Amino acid sequence: MAAMASHATLMIAGFLGTVIAVERAVAVRVGAAWIPPIASALGALALLAGFDIAAHALLVVSAVGLAAVQVLVARRERGAPAFVMGVAAAAWLVGDVLAAMARDPALVHAWWFAFLVLTVAGERLELTRLQRRRGAPLMAFHAIVVLLLVGAALISVAPDAGTFAYGVALLALAGWLARCDVAPRTLRIAGLGRYMALALMAAYAWLAVAGVAWCALALGAPVRDVALHALGIGFVLGMVLAHGPMIAPAILRAKIAFGPWLYVPLVALHATLVVRFAAPRAEGAWRTFGAGGNAAALALFVAAMMMGAARHHRSHGPTADASVRVPR
Repeated sequence: MAAMASHATLMIAGFLGTVIAVERAVAVRVGAAWIPPIASALGALALLAGFDIAAHALLVVSAVGLAAVQVLVARRERGAPAFVMGVAAAAWLVGDVLAAMARDPALVHAWWFAFLVLTVAGERLELTRLQRRRGAPLMAFHAIVVLLLVGAALISVAPDAGTFAYGVALLALAGWLARCDVAPRTLRIAGLGRYMALALMAAYAWLAVAGVAWCALALGAPVRDVALHALGIGFVLGMVLAHGPMIAPAILRAKIAFGPWLYVPLVALHATLVVRFAAPRAEGAWRTFGAGGNAAALALFVAAMMMGAARHHRSHGPTADASVRVPR
């Protein structure tokens, strides 16, 4: 029951927050950088055990630690990507503090999703080297970041206006990524390049759906489930599946062979999400099937990554490091 009642906290602050904090700790190579992921993981366990106060305290500690890590990154690597990911860490801290204060879940979710969305956006900005470009694309990106933060802040005083602004920012970011990201130009690359391009484009499509849903939610439409899960599952977990084959080797220090089996969890994730949203309201079983399918897709992805690591090990033997750079 504790897991069901704290679903969003466990998934966003516990699981995804820990994953992002681990990625940062690997990137900065500073021992103290492991405090945030350890604290968030312990916070998730405390929440499952029913120790709510300790859990929220640990999550706040984790967010403070990640913000400090991002300050270190910003000093090492000056530029828009590091700044945006620092802002993302600050958004996580705001969300964790609001959750500890038992504030409106809609407000907490907005800040938590800002953390995830801005983290992804900062990584895409770094990977595409857009920080070296000047002019309209970078200015538009910064304007979208500001609008997203303004929308999240407005929800506390003007919920409808804040939610609508938040949705517009998500929709604008989807358009920006579709136009400025390298994914559409890598579709012709066979193997892993094509897989990542397709995964990224699918995630961007869900980001657009989420943007429309948040705007509709502000206008009174009963689409909260679509607004939250198109963003949290379609976009955020979709990006995990897209980046996983590139990030996991650097974190685990083990190379992974690409194979068509990676498409199985990718298709499963998006197909079951469609089922979740398309099922009639009366058909609760279909909605449950879609939700369970989302979780199964994530498990399949972990299995696919393990299969790829095993195949590479059999073909090439063990390797001490990975050739893929982790975004910082």
